[in-house]
Amino acid sequence: MDRALIFEDPNGTRILYDAGRTVAGADDPRLGNIDVVLVSHVHGDHVGDRHIRDVNQGSCGGPEVPVVVLPESNSVNITAAKKAKIVTGSEMPAFFASKLKSVEGNPEDSLLVRFGAERVVGGVAITTVPAVHSNGLSPSFLTGPLAEYLKAAGVGASVGPPTGYVLTFTNGLVVYLSGDTGITAEQKLVVKDHYGASLVVLNIGDTYTTGPEEAAYVVNDLIKPNAVIASHANEAATKEGIVRDGTRTKQFISLSSMPVHVPLSGKTMSFDGTAHCTDGC
Repeated sequence: MDRALIFEDPNGTRILYDAGRTVAGADDPRLGNIDVVLVSHVHGDHVGDRHIRDVNQGSCGGPEVPVVVLPESNSVNITAAKKAKIVTGSEMPAFFASKLKSVEGNPEDSLLVRFGAERVVGGVAITTVPAVHSNGLSPSFLTGPLAEYLKAAGVGASVGPPTGYVLTFTNGLVVYLSGDTGITAEQKLVVKDHYGASLVVLNIGDTYTTGPEEAAYVVNDLIKPNAVIASHANEAATKEGIVRDGTRTKQFISLSSMPVHVPLSGKTMSFDGTAHCTDGC
């Protein structure tokens, strides 16, 4: 369930990526100040249909997420409480603006950035890139007759295609956040050739996204970054901070030709402008 990451620019701007279910709401002490919230797509495990009650509740392989926040979301509640900007692509901004209004937040804090465009917030340049996945909005996020019609039909609402992100920080570091995706041509043509991403956060969980072998192909042959952060492994990948044998994470590390860093709760890693880890890795 390792979705959520926080990025902090050298200028202090803090960006929360895919809050999902393992951030304990807006009061999670790990959050601190948040200036920007990113949501790659509106599936419940990324936008946050429910969440843990306390920090590190449950286990990595099966976190306990008893706090249901529907029809709102963890991402929206955090955005409103932190008075942050929520930056998304596709048709998601209008949806999030409506949700911010419903929790007495500011709808104007929901900002759009389309594929191929760029928006600078707090000095950090943000763009969206294509992801190969689905992006159906569960009727559980809706109310009224429309929600009932969709539930009865067994379908979700459309908020446009899913996205990944490319972030360019003020120290020159360029980071690709894959969101949920399979292998895409844009990973080479856009992420590598145009933006020159040197740090990649990539899903490795298989079935729903690229698995270890496919993800290794993406980083070894398409993007060729200087470092990778493994994400969305859908497993108990570590024990006492050490990657466990026989896991997808272990397999991905063994197949990758560059350093692979594993995110841990409360762990801070620092990278220079070329994605070389300078502390905490």
